[in-house]
Amino acid sequence: MHPITVIEIAGSFILVIVIFVIARLLPKQMRKLSLIIASLLSALLLLFFTIRPHWVDYQVSKKIEQLNQYLAEKYPNQEWTISRKEGRQYNPYHLEVEFENEKDWIYTYSVANEKNICQNVWTPTEGKFPQEGKHYESNHCK
Repeated sequence: MHPITVIEIAGSFILVIVIFVIARLLPKQMRKLSLIIASLLSALLLLFFTIRPHWVDYQVSKKIEQLNQYLAEKYPNQEWTISRKEGRQYNPYHLEVEFENEKDWIYTYSVANEKNICQNVWTPTEGKFPQEGKHYESNHCK
């Protein structure tokens, strides 16, 4: 598990414990309602941490489809591979593309939606400039 995730879960756990302690210290007539609210909050946090990774993976799969369509229109009759950096420290919506006819060059695309796709990072081979790439695009993200 990534350290950021551990910190988030630990912080949420501490928050839930504090809310349960406060709920137990409230007067008897409010205690039952506050314990129910604290339990619901605990369930929602558990649900959030369970569903979030699957939701991100689903969104990334949609973005990969959109990027594939974009590249098929822009560069017909060419082949490429799409990947992304794994880990919480990387943006999951920045997709890396390596074209078959231009090895060792990696173009990173930012995919907001099907109409807003742009290159935002270029990783050329050593000693070359991004503008020298066959697939270099100078459009900037909006």
